[in-house]
Parts: sequence; C-alpha cells; structure tokens
Amino acid sequence: MKPRDITKVAIILLIIAVSCYIALNSRIFGYDIPGVREINLGIDIKGGVSAILEGTRPDGSKPSADELDSAKAKIDTRLTSQGLTDKYLSVDYANARIIVQIPWKSTEKDFNPQKTIEEAIETALLTFREVDEDKVDEFGRYLPLDDKIIIQGDDIKNAKPQFRPDRGTYDVVLEFSSEGAEKFSEATKRLVGKPIAIFMDETLISAPIVQSHITTSSAVIEMNNTGKDAAREAKDLADKIRSGALPIKLTPLQVNSVSPKLGMNALEKTVYAGVVALALVWLFLLIVYRLPGIIANLGLLANVVFTLLALAWIPFTNLTLPGIAGVILSFGMAVDANVIIFERIKEELRSGKTLRTSIELGFDRAFASILDGNVTVVISAVVLWIFGSDTIKGFAYTLGLGVVLSFLTAVTISKILISSLSQSALFKKRWLYGA
Repeated sequence: MKPRDITKVAIILLIIAVSCYIALNSRIFGYDIPGVREINLGIDIKGGVSAILEGTRPDGSKPSADELDSAKAKIDTRLTSQGLTDKYLSVDYANARIIVQIPWKSTEKDFNPQKTIEEAIETALLTFREVDEDKVDEFGRYLPLDDKIIIQGDDIKNAKPQFRPDRGTYDVVLEFSSEGAEKFSEATKRLVGKPIAIFMDETLISAPIVQSHITTSSAVIEMNNTGKDAAREAKDLADKIRSGALPIKLTPLQVNSVSPKLGMNALEKTVYAGVVALALVWLFLLIVYRLPGIIANLGLLANVVFTLLALAWIPFTNLTLPGIAGVILSFGMAVDANVIIFERIKEELRSGKTLRTSIELGFDRAFASILDGNVTVVISAVVLWIFGSDTIKGFAYTLGLGVVLSFLTAVTISKILISSLSQSALFKKRWLYGA
C-alpha cells in the first residue's frame, strides 16, 4: 500500500476516533465541546412545563379569536427564538385561554418554569418618545409620557444584536418600516440637540441625544453593557422587539411541571436496544461482505457519531421520540447505500473484472441509485419541515440530517477506505470481497 493510501486511512480512522471521544466526553485538549449529553431532549423524553394562560383586553373584556390567535403566534415566535422548538400551544376560545407546554432546557441546571412562562408572555412594548427634560424620577431618569410617542414596536421591521469592537459592547440594531422611518425622520428633524428616550414598556433603556436629522431606515440602541451577559442581554432584547407586543394581557392561571411520557429510564432502554440492533447489523455486514463489511461498519459508526454531534452542535429542534425514529431510519438508509455498493462490486468481480476496476465500477454504478433514493427522502424531509407541526419538524430534521450524512459516509469514507486497502497485497484476495 502506498504511503498516500496509508495516510488517507490513518486520517479517517483518527477523525472517527476523535469524534467518538468528543461525543462521549464533551471535552478535548482542555476545551468544552458539546457532546451527546448536550443534545436538547424533547418534552416527551425529559418532561417540561405546562401553563394555562388567561387572556384579557386592557379594559378587562374577553379577547376575540383573532387576538388569541395573534397572541399564540407571538408566544410561539418567542419560544422558538429561545431554542424551544418542541412545544405545544393550543387555544381555548370559549374560555379565552392559551395552553402552553414546553420542554426543559438541557443547559439549565436549575430550571424555573414560572420565569420561562413569564418571559414568553411579556408585553415588551418598545416606544421611542419625546421627553420633558424637567420630568424625571428620583434617579434622574426620564419619565414615559404617553402623549409623546414617536414610534412603537409595530413600526420596526427587524432587530438584531451587534458587537461594537471599538467599545467592547453589544448594541441592538433596529430596522424601521417605511412608515416608521418617516415618523423617525420627522422627529429627528425637530429634535436636533435634544434627547429621544427609548422605553421597553415603562422602563427607560436609553436616551441618546439627536446629533443630526436622520433620514435612514435604521437606528441603534446602545446597551452600554460590557459584562459577561452583555451578548445574551442584547439578544434577548432584540428577540422581544422582533416578536412584538402581545395584543392582549395574559395571566398565568396554572404553571406545573410535566412528567415525561417516555422517561429517562425508558430512554436508556431505547439506547440499549439501539446499540444491540446496531451490533447485529454490524455482524450481518461482516459475515456477508467480509472486508467491505468491516469498512461499512466503520462508515456506519462514523454516521452515528456525526449525526449525534450534529444534533448537539446545531440544535434546530429538540430530540423527541419522532426525532429518534428519524435518526434510526437514516441509519437504515446508510446500511442500504453500502449494501447497494458492495453488491455491485461483487457482480463486477464475478464477471471477471479486476479488483480495482470492480471497486471503481461498483461505486460509479451504484452512485445514481443511492443519490436518487437520498434526494427523494431529503425532499420529503424538507416538505415535512415546512408544513409540519413542531413534533413533525423534529422527525424531518433528524431524518434529513441523517440521510445527508449517511450519503457522505457511504460515498466518501467507504470509498476511500476500500480503495486504499485494496492496494495492499494483504487485501487483494477476491474472497475478502464476498466474490
């Protein structure tokens, strides 16, 4: 075997070994790296919080169905922005109530259900107001004046945090709607040299002095916070502004912890069953395909580890029971791809072709079938993600992710390993390839 082939094999084995170590230990070379333990678990596995929220208008009357639907949509947006995608929201129109269920956050050691719900239903109405410089509180802060509102949350299209390297602080950048930009431009033209106060509800955030007439469609809220939580605070503020104010007031009538349907003990049994099934698949591939079976087992191991690490590193959704089903189904797709390739190689060998030619033709002729099968599954996963509920999105995400990774491991890792090893005199016997 040539030195170049030895290097390829060594690099792949090293990547798989390091990935396995990170997945199990979450730490390497002194750095904390998310591993399997950091995967966000869904409400059906780990449990969570349930709340019944009663809606009322400012005058105390019962809200309309449209107002309840709008409030539900904005709560959903806020929870999603916090990474809580596996959630359940429903509306009881008769009693003007919204029922919310959210999973526990895996990153929180001391989960506070009441605080999470309160943050989700916070009004968070942003206003830019003119102020009376003589009207301040005992701390010298401007007081909110209801008759001096320039723009409010509905006039803002977008809000996002932005780091200021010159000051080492995080700000929030606002993008106004066309109507909001006109209102803001008119106000800054009149108020050059005077303050415009920014309030979140009735709390003063900032009161910058207008330096000049602003005609652009954006502005910046200066947070002036350099602490360790500066980035999080800027993001939280941007999320609240972006999701807008709730159209009605929501009062928590009941907040309870939700027991998991599956439970951690059952999850451990599920993982154990998965390991046993994986071992049986490995044994089957080894017996039927011999050397290619060993290579397929390494590729399957890589696919399992890469998928789990991706779920920990890119938590688009919480891992639920349907999500686990998507992971398992993607592993089946990985085995299927390897079986197609190895059967092609066996056919070429039995037709009298050389080992090298058989391997090349086996991968080339199997590629189209594997690609077609994987593309159709990925398309299905995308459609489920777009149109499905949060639970279905969890299945779609893990299935799509697993299938993409299984395709890459089957056509790259397996091909590199089998092509490299077949160059060695130790691995040239046709018997080793099942022929």
